[in-house]
Amino acid sequence: MFTDKVVLITGASSGIGSETAIEFSKLGAKLVITGRNKVNLDNVAKLCQEISPQKLEPLTIIADMNSENDVANIINKTISQFTKLDVLVNNAGVLESGTIESTSLEQYDRVMNTNVRGPYYLTMLATPYLIESRGNIVNVSSVTGMRSFPNVLAYCMSKSALDQFTRCVALELGQKGVRVNAVNPGVITTGLHKKGGMNTEEYEAFLKKCAETHALGRPGDAKEVSSVIVFLASDAASNITGATLPVDGGRHAMCPR
Repeated sequence: MFTDKVVLITGASSGIGSETAIEFSKLGAKLVITGRNKVNLDNVAKLCQEISPQKLEPLTIIADMNSENDVANIINKTISQFTKLDVLVNNAGVLESGTIESTSLEQYDRVMNTNVRGPYYLTMLATPYLIESRGNIVNVSSVTGMRSFPNVLAYCMSKSALDQFTRCVALELGQKGVRVNAVNPGVITTGLHKKGGMNTEEYEAFLKKCAETHALGRPGDAKEVSSVIVFLASDAASNITGATLPVDGGRHAMCPR
């Protein structure tokens, strides 16, 4: 399905990003995967190569989305190796908790730079190549972009910005044959919340509470998100653009009760 297609995935060293990389590898894509953790990224690359029908080895690039040089380097290396780009998956992101009373400006900047400014710059640099290939973009957003949640203020703001970015760029590039969509996961068991400051006990309790907060009564799995990313990037979704698609077990439809 993706034979000879060049697919770039940011934040591919863990969670949804690594599952997405594996999924695209299975389907014959030529992969570029980025992340900050070299050991994890190399492990994912190995898995991808094993599962790839032609045993293709992904191009791995260590990059921090907060560094403009790193972001520019991602595109430069991709094009110098493959001379084209077909699919961009903006997946890298960070979650930090805090309210208007407790979120410092440093935290706000960290979240907005990683979750919004990084993808903005990478997309800007990738656009000429995507127009050339009539490719497409999938942004990994969150149900927090669609709905309000307490104690994750900067994160909610960053994801709603990413959703609007998805819709606007879809309008701008539609006539040029480039589709732009987003997936909006609910709680997915990737460990992201632990990185965001929860300890093991809090995380267990949080996952348990998903029985009440998600219509399907459980948190999601990274594979359930990666399969939708692959769908949106494929020709099966050729008439879909500007969509923000909840993959959240019905969380977006829930009301407090």
